Amino acid sequence: MPARAVVFDLDGVLIDSEPVWEEVRRAYVADHGGEWRPDTQRRLMGMSTVEWADYLGTDLIGGMTADEVAYGVIDLMTQRYAQKVPLLPGAVEAVRRMAEYAPLGLASSSPRALIDLVLGRLGVESLFRATVSTEEVDAGKPAPDGYLMVAAQMDVPAPLCVAVEDSSNGLRSAHAAGMRVIAVPRPNYPPAADALALASYVAGDLAEITPETVDALPEQRP
Repeated sequence: MPARAVVFDLDGVLIDSEPVWEEVRRAYVADHGGEWRPDTQRRLMGMSTVEWADYLGTDLIGGMTADEVAYGVIDLMTQRYAQKVPLLPGAVEAVRRMAEYAPLGLASSSPRALIDLVLGRLGVESLFRATVSTEEVDAGKPAPDGYLMVAAQMDVPAPLCVAVEDSSNGLRSAHAAGMRVIAVPRPNYPPAADALALASYVAGDLAEITPETVDALPEQRP
């Protein structure tokens, strides 16, 4: 089945941001008297802004609202990205290569302000027909809401989209939306085996994200 659109995730796919998010959130929790738990980063991956901010403020710190936490953490992330965007090797090339093949979308758990900042800094914002933050939908990943919205904004049925993801919740989200998924796992944050099994193709790096790879994808796995 030929793809009519390709939808990228941002964090962990185009930028190596998960270590930055973990460092910033961990420091924020510590500075506010909270306790960072061993499974915290895994749980946060894919959550929308409201979801992760509420988790930090309520479960890890206590007594802070989601708005307070989100404002503080996003401000710190903006400062970090203003200094340097942690671009992954081959990211810009992959976006430009796939933009010549099919319309592009982006479905990210990052807040809108950071999506726009990063795409602008990379000089690829004009290549995306639609971008969606999970703060703009009812539920973050692993729910399919973000992927379904970006498909609707592109006017392409979700089963005719191919998603590029790295995390367990991202893989589950795109698959639940009905998209075929290419996994590009990050070694430091590997997806769970059951989530990785949902991928139609597992790539070693972004150099493998090519029109030829997309054209050869099998049907979506059940």
